[in-house]
Amino acid sequence: MKHHTNATNDVETSSTEKVEHAHHGGVLENIEHPFAHPYVHDLPPDPDAHLSEEERAAIDRKLLWKLDLTLIPWLCILYLLAFLDRTNIGNAKIDGLQKDLNHMSAGRYNATLSIFFVSYSVFEPLTNVLLKKLRPSIFIPIIMVAWGLCMTFMGFVENWSGLMAARWFLGLAEAGLFPGINYYLSCWYKRSEFGVRAAIFFSAAAVSGSFGGLLAAAITKMKGVGGKPGWAWIFILEGLATVIFGFASLWFVHDFPDEATFLSEQDRARVIRRLKMDQQSSAEHEEFKKEYLWAALKDYKMWLGMVIYMGCDMPLYAFSLFLPSIINQMGYSSTRAQLLSVPPYAAAAILTVTIGFIADRTRQRGLCNICVSMLGIAGFAMLLGSQTPGVKYAGTFLGALGIYPCISNTISWTSNNIEGVYKRGIVLGFVIGWGNLNGIVSSNIYRDPPKYIPGHATVMAYMIVCLLGGSITLHLLLRRENSLRRAGKRDHWVEGMSYQETEKLGDKRPDFMYTL
Repeated sequence: MKHHTNATNDVETSSTEKVEHAHHGGVLENIEHPFAHPYVHDLPPDPDAHLSEEERAAIDRKLLWKLDLTLIPWLCILYLLAFLDRTNIGNAKIDGLQKDLNHMSAGRYNATLSIFFVSYSVFEPLTNVLLKKLRPSIFIPIIMVAWGLCMTFMGFVENWSGLMAARWFLGLAEAGLFPGINYYLSCWYKRSEFGVRAAIFFSAAAVSGSFGGLLAAAITKMKGVGGKPGWAWIFILEGLATVIFGFASLWFVHDFPDEATFLSEQDRARVIRRLKMDQQSSAEHEEFKKEYLWAALKDYKMWLGMVIYMGCDMPLYAFSLFLPSIINQMGYSSTRAQLLSVPPYAAAAILTVTIGFIADRTRQRGLCNICVSMLGIAGFAMLLGSQTPGVKYAGTFLGALGIYPCISNTISWTSNNIEGVYKRGIVLGFVIGWGNLNGIVSSNIYRDPPKYIPGHATVMAYMIVCLLGGSITLHLLLRRENSLRRAGKRDHWVEGMSYQETEKLGDKRPDFMYTL
């Protein structure tokens, strides 16, 4: 058995080795039929079997472009709107939200931030199962219209209780988007292609940060229109935009590969074949069973993924919710603070996509996390150690650069290493849900302006212990497991099993090599 596995690995190894052919959108030329690999089976007929390798590679590149142009731009817009709607309260705060709502205390303001993360996190693990049951083209428009309405009504609240209720339902409605889209993309792309797409999708969050500052500065000029303060118009206009895009999503969000209407039957076969050859069952119909939940809960990769993700997600929310206030405390006016919050986000968006591209090419997602996190740790050290506005502003740049790329990279890393449609959905739900639950921490640590020592110190501790420490630990554990699999010491797991039984093992298959 050992000889058999190693021999086949010469033909097609894992995502960590075999993607040499896939990097430029090429096909895996060494695999022409279901039996070229012992665990690849039930492939649809190859529509390009009669073509040369060059022609097949050209068709594959064209197909990848088609998927990218059809799926990615619209999803980026949706996430930009989602992130805009959850963080614009930070812009509303420096425009007088607390004063207008009966001089709301800092504690009550922080509670309105926290309650969003409670409902958001509690409902997140359930949403990927709903996405699979309801279909993306139905589920995503429903949640978008719901959170757009919550956002719009936030512009009409007159007291703290109303704001709390609106934020609770906003979190509930938004819970399905981020884990849903990451799961959805993982069902379309090979593991070596997923990271840069997830990074482009997530960079919309950084763009929304910069765009949100510009937009808020413009919208607050509407102060007094309809008897409403400027901050109320931020909520109303951005909420209405989300509702409009939600309805449009009925036409622009597509279903999974086996049902998507924009694919021809030939292209559908190509997408399903390339996923199966990448050792993914993503394109297949699976029925939900409790075993998938237990498999996820027993997998150490999920728990370490949760630790790593909380190490970048709590800092992300602390940063995006309080950056306008941090800049405001440096002595700049409200409008100037909104505008100065733009450049750090723009730099973060560029680095996020760059790291996604590098991690896809090198398959070293753990090392990317480790290196990038050090930038963020240095940035928060500058914010802690200096009271000079220029140094603090430079610290916010490094902070953004160290946080944003790690979010999408950690999600890609987790997704790459979990196989099975439902198991991956459940794991992503838990990882992202737990990370967002730590948003409650980020809502309550930024006290004692202008130094904000508790806030900066807590963020820095999260990044050192959870993000950096967790990434190093997972990287070493996966490296060890890969070496055991290459040595044939896991082959006994599949002895006497059929193709179907072997495939159901998912990432427990001895030939499945983890992305480091």
